[in-house]
Amino acid sequence: MICIHGIGHQYGGERELHNSWYPALADGLTRAGETGTLDAQDVHCVFYGDLFRPAGRTLAVQDPPLDAADVEAGFETQFLLALWAEAARSDPAVLAPDARTLARTPRMVQRALDALSRSRFFAGVARRGLILDLKQVRAYLDDTGLRDAVQQRVADAVTERTRVVVGHSLGSVIAYEALCAHPDWPVRALLTLGSPLGIRNLVHDRLRVGEGARPGDWPGGVEQWTNIADEGDVVALVKDLRPLFGERVRCHLVHNGARAHDATRYLNTPEAGRAVADGCGPGPG
Repeated sequence: MICIHGIGHQYGGERELHNSWYPALADGLTRAGETGTLDAQDVHCVFYGDLFRPAGRTLAVQDPPLDAADVEAGFETQFLLALWAEAARSDPAVLAPDARTLARTPRMVQRALDALSRSRFFAGVARRGLILDLKQVRAYLDDTGLRDAVQQRVADAVTERTRVVVGHSLGSVIAYEALCAHPDWPVRALLTLGSPLGIRNLVHDRLRVGEGARPGDWPGGVEQWTNIADEGDVVALVKDLRPLFGERVRCHLVHNGARAHDATRYLNTPEAGRAVADGCGPGPG
């Protein structure tokens, strides 16, 4: 089983992820009524966060101070405004944007950041962290060299025993693209969690799926695809992926409490456990 993390992990590592993701996956299988054992060695976490970490930085150094002026026009601003609109839809504490926010001005970007700082979803997230997350998503989608480096790490992790690929947040985009590029892989099941794949103009339409293919095609040779979203997950702006990716996608809504986008809260649900069990077949792998 291959697990691919999302944004905001530039100061982490493979083992840290494994220490939190593996128990959550095992709990999800238990919630699904699976009696088989998921061994720790069956779970491999692909880590790429270090590719976003500036050279020479240490864990003791804080992220650089960023403000509204650092949010670039184009993708970063559009994605920020989309997050604002979704946060306002799901959280009454967030004042909704109006049509005038469609144009980029420093004031509109500042209003978006202010509004999101008051939302439940971004509670405890520093403004600079939110801006850095925007920049990570843009970097992956726009920087071919970075994208290739991330994809190579996924390809290096897949073996003849890999049956399930799990992608959280941006990791779901990475997983989808990898499977589209490698229909020969032995992967049976794709599990996407808190995924932005359904955001049409900003993410879906920019997917790299290979020559002769198009965004929305079925991901490679997988037999089943399960997508799980929390109603309050702002990143998973579009909860139902079927209109864009086809009726074969199994879509579920879950409740993750105050940490709507948290990977472990997705992984320990019975819906995730069932998807993993179905993909692994006789024994998790």
